[in-house]
Parts: sequence; structure tokens; C-alpha cells
Amino acid sequence: MTAITSSPHIPLQQFDPEGLKTWIKAQALELGFADCVIAKPDAQAELPRFKEYLKRGYHGDMKFLEENLEKRADPTLLVPGTKSIICVRMNYLVETPKPRYVPDEPNAAIIARYARGRDYHKTMRGRLKTLATKIREKVGDFESRPFADSAPIFEKSLAENAGMGWTGKHTLLIHKKSGSFFVLGELFTSLDLPFDSPATAHCGSCTACIDICPTQAIVEPYMLDARKCIAYLTIEYQGIIPEELRRGIGNRVFGCDDCQLICPWNSFAKKATIDDFNPRHGLDEVSLLDLWLWDEATFLRCTEGSPLRRTGFQSFKRNIAIGLGNAPFSEQIVLALQTKNEQHDDIVQVHIDWAIQEQLTKKS
Repeated sequence: MTAITSSPHIPLQQFDPEGLKTWIKAQALELGFADCVIAKPDAQAELPRFKEYLKRGYHGDMKFLEENLEKRADPTLLVPGTKSIICVRMNYLVETPKPRYVPDEPNAAIIARYARGRDYHKTMRGRLKTLATKIREKVGDFESRPFADSAPIFEKSLAENAGMGWTGKHTLLIHKKSGSFFVLGELFTSLDLPFDSPATAHCGSCTACIDICPTQAIVEPYMLDARKCIAYLTIEYQGIIPEELRRGIGNRVFGCDDCQLICPWNSFAKKATIDDFNPRHGLDEVSLLDLWLWDEATFLRCTEGSPLRRTGFQSFKRNIAIGLGNAPFSEQIVLALQTKNEQHDDIVQVHIDWAIQEQLTKKS
């Protein structure tokens, strides 16, 4: 983490608000954030769309999204006294992918790029705390609280309203000069800072993300049915994945980047400047069979401090079984799937049985 440098204490009231905002943004960039904007603590405009999303049941089993709607819309209910929200983002690409290209590597285990290294939530919160400390040393005491996908917050809406980008048709935030391969964080503050203005949208008539989605989860522009989304199915969902969606999942064992990889704006995607996003345990080039051989102890060891922990061992093996079923026919794969493993639960076994049948139907 970047060292905190001391600076002379000057009372907050002596600062020009615009000058303080400019200084805060400079400090954020020094700490490794790719961008920093100041948002108004108001996300009421997002509520109607979100309620429609919930009404359609597109959130699947993520029942927590139904809670605290008032706090999502009004951040001052979540953290009383909040007057401004410092929104930041971190780029997470280690290598810039080819624009508008989705690789076809059927025996590789594809893990979403944000999840190949250390869990970014701790990194994000730690640096936001450091930013708060730097501001406090300069202006005196104020209330602050950091978040990184850790509370009922419309974080994308707040960042969008302050000009960090626009919501693409795939529902992710897009920055005109940086694409969409980044994660968001917020620092709620009691500072009375000037707010930034929204950016304009630039998706136009493009439907590349909608067309490329392997399970057609983007049911209309700006509306995603999580129940079909590979990220939801392989990370959040703990049950038996519907058979009609399994072939579409392909070899994606944790998340999916296809809608981002195809987006023309990601030809401008920037690389990460923070080592935490570097892949661990070769997760950027691991095969399905390599992961299939992991027992639970190996899974726990290799996912310590990793986002992969979220899915749990059983669901992770379920996902790999689907990938093996979708891979080209291989006697080695069939043998591996047929080898009994007492650690697999009944849900995993359902997917193993399906994968074996899928493999055998491809045998020439």
C-alpha cells in the first residue's frame, strides 16, 4: 500500500471546495485508482428500473437484492450525514485482450479476469481507508466509510451520475477511454464537495454484447436476466444448472467476460497497475482436467484470499464437470469423470452424469 505522507493540517473551512476536490482526485490516482469522481448521495433515478428487474424475477436466488431498497436509493439512510461520495475504480486486466475477439479454447478452464488474482474487495477498501486518512490529515476530522460491493448501494448508478462512464447494453459501466474491465469502490463522506456531472452514452446501435452472450442472458438492451447469465450460474447459484443452459456455459467455470471482450470500447481497455490482480496458481492458463483433480483441501489452499472462494468447492466442481462435458471427446476426460470421488455431492453427480453422456455422444 502506498505510504501516507503527512501534510500540514488546515481547517476544512479554509479550503476552496473545487481545489479540495482536485487535490482528492490527485491523491486517489497516486494510490493506484484509475479514476475518481464525486457523486451526489442520491440514486433515486435507478429505483424504477431496479424494481422492474426484481418484478420480472431476473435476480434469481439473490434475494438480498430485494432488501434495503430505500437505502440503495438514498445513501444518506445507509450512512447518516453523508454529503458526498467519492467514487473510484480499479482496472483489473493484466493483459489487454484483442478487441472484439472471444477465444475458443475448449479444454481451458476459463475464469473471469477479475477473479484470477487476489480478492479485490480488501484491496479496494484498504486503499479507500488510506485515502480517507490522507484527506483527514489535510483538512481535519470528518466522517467517512469505505465500500467495495459490500453494502446495499447502487454503486454503478452513483458512478455513472458523476461521469465515470455510462451503462452499456450489457448493464456494465463503460468508460470512453478505458472500456469496462474495472471494479468500483466508494468512500461515503461528510465533506461538502462539488459533484461531477454525468457522461453521455455511446453504445449507439451496437448490439455486439447482446448477440455474443452464450446463453442469451441480455434479454433486451440494458436488462439482464441473471438466471441465464453465466456469471450468476457459476458463482452465485448453488443448485442444479438447467440442462438447456449447460452447453452455452461451455468451459467457463467462474464468471464470463464475453460481453466485454466483444465490446468495441474495450479496444481502449487499460491494464491494471496493482499487482493484486496478477493471476495466482496459473489460473490464467489452467486446463479443465487440472482443476478436476483438485480435492477440497487443494481448492481451499489455492483459493485463499481469492474471489473463487465465493462459489464453494461443490459448485466449483459442478462447473468444471459441465466444462468437461462440453469439451471435445477424450477418453481421458471420460475416465476422469467416471472415477468415483466421495467428496462430490449429489448436485455435482448430476452434472457428472450429464457430462459423461455429452462426451459419449461426441465419440466418433
